[in-house]
Amino acid sequence: MAAGEYTQEFVDVDGARLGVQVYPEPDGTPGAPVVVIWPAMGVRARYYRPFAAALRAAGLGVIVADLRGTGASTPAPSRADRYGYAELAGDVGAVLAALKPRLDGQPTILLGHSLGGQVALAHLALHGTDAVDGVALVASGIPHWRSFTGARGYGVLPYTQGIAATARLLGVWPGWGFGGRQARGVIRDWAHTARTGRYPALDGVDVEAALRTLELPVLGVSVDDDRYTPHPTVDLLCGKLTTAAVVRERLTAAQAGAPLDHFTWVRASAPVVAWVAAFAAGLPGRP
Repeated sequence: MAAGEYTQEFVDVDGARLGVQVYPEPDGTPGAPVVVIWPAMGVRARYYRPFAAALRAAGLGVIVADLRGTGASTPAPSRADRYGYAELAGDVGAVLAALKPRLDGQPTILLGHSLGGQVALAHLALHGTDAVDGVALVASGIPHWRSFTGARGYGVLPYTQGIAATARLLGVWPGWGFGGRQARGVIRDWAHTARTGRYPALDGVDVEAALRTLELPVLGVSVDDDRYTPHPTVDLLCGKLTTAAVVRERLTAAQAGAPLDHFTWVRASAPVVAWVAAFAAGLPGRP
């Protein structure tokens, strides 16, 4: 399959239009489990083409959504936008609802990279797990400053809070060297997790308490040499899922056969693909 062979679709929600890339079903596996990928902050869905192709070659269906305001999703964030994690979590539900006619009967996995994983879990905390059979978190953690070793942790706190202060002052985060252009509410909620190690309350819901009640399989993958989401930050996020069946994996450069960081694992993802395929094969299914 050519890397770009997908159908571009759109889902309208709350005045925004979300771009959704739908790849063809894998050859010879009708009704295969489907992986719905939610990207990292500021990363376009098209960046995941090599990963999507590898997942499809492993017999999995693949759909990749652009986060609100990124890539094919419009409009771009502006000073008029106040949305944050609650709205991004709602976007996950809107995409799943739009896909429901074609996903019925097929096991569905939410796979979140970085912010995408945080948003996927926030969706489940706010809206329940009825439409999902499992969650995979890849290089996705809570970027609490105390989870960074050595002096780096003391740099993370002022760095993240400085970005939040800039977003408040300007009314939008312009994307200066980090994360792409973002609504100030997204930056506010992200900075809260960096400062406290906890999700903020969203739509009046205690997300931390809700996460402790989630009962579904979870695959958590951390990546060597990831300076944005080192291994302890993934441990912190997975540790919140106290009633979920969590499998933790650690991707090393030796396993990948290439240098790694927060982004380049996408192009050296063979071990991740194998873990996701095994995870999908072991899903118990919904009641």
